[in-house]
Amino acid sequence: MGATAGAVWGRTEQQDFRSRVRGTLLGAAVGDVLGAPVDGLGLEEIRQAHGPEGLVDLAPAYGRRGAVTHLTQLTLFTVDGLIRAQVRRDTGAWHPPTDLHRAYLRWAATQRDWGPDLRRKDDGWLAREEWLYARRDPARALLLGLGDDMMGTLEAPKSPGETGPEATARSAPFGLLVGWEPQLVAQLAVECAAQTHGHPTAYLSAGAYAVTVHALARGESLDGAVQRALALLAARPGHEPVSEALQHALGAVRQGLPGPTRVEELAGRGTAEGVLAAAVYCALVAEDVRHGLRLAVNHGAPSASTGALAGGLLGALHGETALPPAWLAELEGRPTILELADDFAMEMTQGPALHGPAGASPGWMARYPRGA
Repeated sequence: MGATAGAVWGRTEQQDFRSRVRGTLLGAAVGDVLGAPVDGLGLEEIRQAHGPEGLVDLAPAYGRRGAVTHLTQLTLFTVDGLIRAQVRRDTGAWHPPTDLHRAYLRWAATQRDWGPDLRRKDDGWLAREEWLYARRDPARALLLGLGDDMMGTLEAPKSPGETGPEATARSAPFGLLVGWEPQLVAQLAVECAAQTHGHPTAYLSAGAYAVTVHALARGESLDGAVQRALALLAARPGHEPVSEALQHALGAVRQGLPGPTRVEELAGRGTAEGVLAAAVYCALVAEDVRHGLRLAVNHGAPSASTGALAGGLLGALHGETALPPAWLAELEGRPTILELADDFAMEMTQGPALHGPAGASPGWMARYPRGA
């Protein structure tokens, strides 16, 4: 893995990047939250519960409005792992997939433990956030893949038959590595997805999503971002189902008014490539973020995953200010998400000043220790 870091950033560039980082993480979380109450329901069940237009506003899940699922939890630990990887880079012991695996194991500990263990000095600040210890129906593949310390790899992936969208839905943060080349972003996302989802369509969908977010975060159009992902996919063995799904999404944009039927057709059986295609379609046809996310959750495929993926795309494309304020106001863990987003943006733009050769900031090193 290689990347450029510590480049000179102008103030305007830093502000735009921070807005896109915040937009990506908040957008993914809001999409997750909107879809959570109807996840697993068919379209008719959604309409019976929420009216003929389906779900149009936040509704209760897990006992409250604005509750996130395990998808947002894992996305935040992806960000934490990426920051820790950058901090460890100065030590010479730099292997980002290992740092991400350690971050995912910290998330797995939240699903077993009652609360933070303050004796674990290397856990950093995110793993001490009490609200992240809520168990929100994590997929079996996640618990199996992270049930021991063995890390899945592309040569020996965990759950090689697993085709679900969960690994893709935690992969938006890889796309925010704007100083990296796209092929390296894709490779890291793919390697980290294989830690829990070993089927090629699952880990290649994660890579395609990360590259799409990456292009958006660098200011490209959504159509252009998807084309970039398709070009990178073409060199990967087993890419055909993912490429065909994305091409289907691009073609569907020209096939009349958007609606649940088309989203369901794209999402298919709810596999990673289908959910990714549905999310891309919803983001492409969205009149605004609210419209795109409503479209992304009102169907019979996995609503939380589709909403999270579409939200990440729309947030990366438009930035934080395009997100619906009323939905953000009720978002569980919003202060934590904002704090983590700003830390990520700071690490990417000012990393050498925080832990470079000139000396490390004690506060930063306490938040993101170089240990485990």
